[in-house]
Amino acid sequence: MTIGLQYNTCSRSCIIAIFLYLAFTMGGCRQGKGPDPDAGIGENPVSTNNGRDLRKVRFLPYWVPSAQFSGYYVGVEKGIFRKHGIDLEILSFDPMVPAETVIRDKQTDFAVLWMVNALELKSKGLDIINIAQLSTRSSLMLITKTSSGISRLEDMNGKRAGIWIGYERQPRTLFGKYNLDVEIVTIGSTNNLFLQDGVDILNANWFDEYHSIINNGINEDELNRFFFADYGLNFLEDGIYCLDELVKSDPGLCHDFVTALLESWNYAFEHQEETIDIVVKYAHSKNQPVNRPHQRWMLSHYKTLYIPAGRQSINTILSKADYNSILTIMMENDCIEKTTPFELFYQPYNKLK
Repeated sequence: MTIGLQYNTCSRSCIIAIFLYLAFTMGGCRQGKGPDPDAGIGENPVSTNNGRDLRKVRFLPYWVPSAQFSGYYVGVEKGIFRKHGIDLEILSFDPMVPAETVIRDKQTDFAVLWMVNALELKSKGLDIINIAQLSTRSSLMLITKTSSGISRLEDMNGKRAGIWIGYERQPRTLFGKYNLDVEIVTIGSTNNLFLQDGVDILNANWFDEYHSIINNGINEDELNRFFFADYGLNFLEDGIYCLDELVKSDPGLCHDFVTALLESWNYAFEHQEETIDIVVKYAHSKNQPVNRPHQRWMLSHYKTLYIPAGRQSINTILSKADYNSILTIMMENDCIEKTTPFELFYQPYNKLK
């Protein structure tokens, strides 16, 4: 599978599902060469023109350059991280090197992870800490065509659902919760099965695949949306994680990194056309094909995930109720072998100085 070259014809999350499946189920396989472990923070400060020393910091995204990481690219491009004393290196996504390896080997200082993956890593003994929860609502959903007659969850009984490989957990839990007999058809890098009525149901991200579906000639009013979060399965996504060792040894850096990141995201949301320019620049530098309309959709919908209606800024707080809900579901479905107390999983950045 040529992961990087299929971006134009397939969805980002379909491919990342395959990557995460491999990353978390084949961790013992031969790994590719990761970032330089000797290029860590603090050892060799970079001096700015005004004489201020910058701390060298590395950040690990879980995908190729796209608008879902706008805050990081904008923060570097506009000098926001440097203003907060950070010389940030955004590491290149490598599908052959699991996030677990990069974090465990201290090849990165901070990473953005989905909570289910973070809980799995924590259960396996990787002592990571969530210092800021950026998204407060899962973007994952199931979609159906109105022509299928599936307008309620109950209508899914006896139907076929196309689900990304490695992402079966939420759908299986949802179907089990409502006693639905749904055949799960694992899919990889294409939505064609849904488009051609090979399956009746498809999972998608609000900010990505959903847009790809309507770009294939299906109008929004011809689709029904079923967000997992509306059915008690709010599996939170983007959180900022680092090793507990870093939290204890340099809490000030953790505080400054998130502070700079929030400022960067706010700038990105307030200057969306400039942000798209920056995203396209970074994507092209990594030979990733992108188009502006899709990146614009992604950025605007990411804002709704980070700053829901009624709020003026990114909250960053991880709700204990959300944490316990996700933890319970993962334990009940044998996804993890042991629980982690909330206080050992989450330490808010604004209390780290």
